[in-house]
Amino acid sequence: MNPLALVTGASAGIGLKIAQELAERGHDIIAVGSSERVSSVSEKITGVQIYPVQADLTADEGIEKIWSTFESQGRNLDVAVLNAGKSLGGSFHDTDLDEELYMLNLNVISQVKLAKRVVRQLAQQRDGRILITTSMSALTPTPFESIYGPTRAFMYSFAQGLREEMKDYNVSVTALLPGATATDFHHTAKMDNTKFGDNSWKNEPALVAKLGVDALFAGKDHVIGGSEATQKDAQRKRTMSDIEKAEEFARTSRPSK
Repeated sequence: MNPLALVTGASAGIGLKIAQELAERGHDIIAVGSSERVSSVSEKITGVQIYPVQADLTADEGIEKIWSTFESQGRNLDVAVLNAGKSLGGSFHDTDLDEELYMLNLNVISQVKLAKRVVRQLAQQRDGRILITTSMSALTPTPFESIYGPTRAFMYSFAQGLREEMKDYNVSVTALLPGATATDFHHTAKMDNTKFGDNSWKNEPALVAKLGVDALFAGKDHVIGGSEATQKDAQRKRTMSDIEKAEEFARTSRPSK
């Protein structure tokens, strides 16, 4: 029987590419997405079993649906990828509070709720791997994405702390910090009128996913997801002040007039 992986945000983008990477390594996939397009994952990934789950992670019923799908398999969970998330661009003065509260729920609260199920399962098994997608935005203030960056900083810190705890159970935790990636992410975040709206200069999602999965199986604590230039940029940011990083980020995220 193949090992089993759970991947949230698996319908498209980095999540789909992570699912493909895991499938190529022989994992059956519980593919979670919020829309009907998650049902098409089985057409994009062949050779293993795909169990698509359409679920709203921000609702308790969604978490229950995901977990009951796992439990119905009657086997161990070998890999869990907490990848779902979204952003919202614009000045905090102008953005919609309800959209921001939804993002906080999706990016943080729902992740913690699902992680609680995952962690207890893997601790009971005394085996398994967890990959948590955060962002390079975790390393910098994010003006004009003022709520998104802090949600990713939370998940990065959470992953690092959880990693230390789970050593006692033979479970590894890895954080994936993608740089800007050529997906629909910034379009969905209403950032077409920013430099982030142009995908031509961004990292390919397949590269980001491969780096993440490679780091997962190598047992690394974290990995920067992107090209050599992205890797160097991450190192440079660690030497900059928060004021400098905020000013630099704003030049890319500020909406054009």
